Amino acid sequence: MATILVTGGTGTLGRALVDRLLDDGHDVRSLSRRPHTGTGRPRLRSYAVDLRDGTGLAEAVAGADAIVHCASSPTGGDTEAAGRLVQAAKAAGVGHLVYISIVGVDRIPFGYYRTKLAVERLIEDSGIGWTVLRTTQFHNLVLGVIKAGARSPVLPVPTGVRVQPVEVHEVADRLAELTAGQPAGRVSDMGGPEVLDARDLVRTTLRAGGRRRLLVPLWLPGAGGAALRRGENLTPQHADGRRTYAEFLAARTGGAADQSAGANSSS
Repeated sequence: MATILVTGGTGTLGRALVDRLLDDGHDVRSLSRRPHTGTGRPRLRSYAVDLRDGTGLAEAVAGADAIVHCASSPTGGDTEAAGRLVQAAKAAGVGHLVYISIVGVDRIPFGYYRTKLAVERLIEDSGIGWTVLRTTQFHNLVLGVIKAGARSPVLPVPTGVRVQPVEVHEVADRLAELTAGQPAGRVSDMGGPEVLDARDLVRTTLRAGGRRRLLVPLWLPGAGGAALRRGENLTPQHADGRRTYAEFLAARTGGAADQSAGANSSS
């Protein structure tokens, strides 16, 4: 069993990964700006560290066998934070650095994706044994985006865009296996079991929540929109996930899974 540090340990993926690693018998350190609370598990230690300035990072990293870097901020600073983490890991002699990234970061010209790609390259060039896993969007993220849009009675839906949502706990399982193994470099992408049209996805979500909204087609402009319409965000050849988005919604609402989205999916 190993001592494993998880950055972003209180986030959606971080919590699922911490729990999985603890279940596997590892000693786990959860690093986050907010302490990891409410578990009471003896093999878990929480470190309140802000990677934006690195205060307390050396102590958190010391003695770790592996680090899984899940922390990320869409508002910026990820490259600098990853640089601090890499330097601390090298100083502590950490043997394995695992990074979670996004399918299409090298093909979709969004600013956040460019940053994720830059962090990938920083880790690859770190001199530390490394593993990078790219996945499609989590079910939770897709739901959150649609719910935010549904605050308005009119909900724009990107035209010609498909999504391949994946269950976060399944991603945590994959990350745990990779972290316990030897550094593997860039491993196969991981996507959900279905490729779904964005309009079908929105309709399924609204139906599960008992909401009705006017759906308006939205043409995403520029190179980013074109990349999404080409399916650069998808990995149908690696549809490794098992839980569908409809099943995810049904578990949240206590109802039966609505298979209508899957019936209109493409692969």
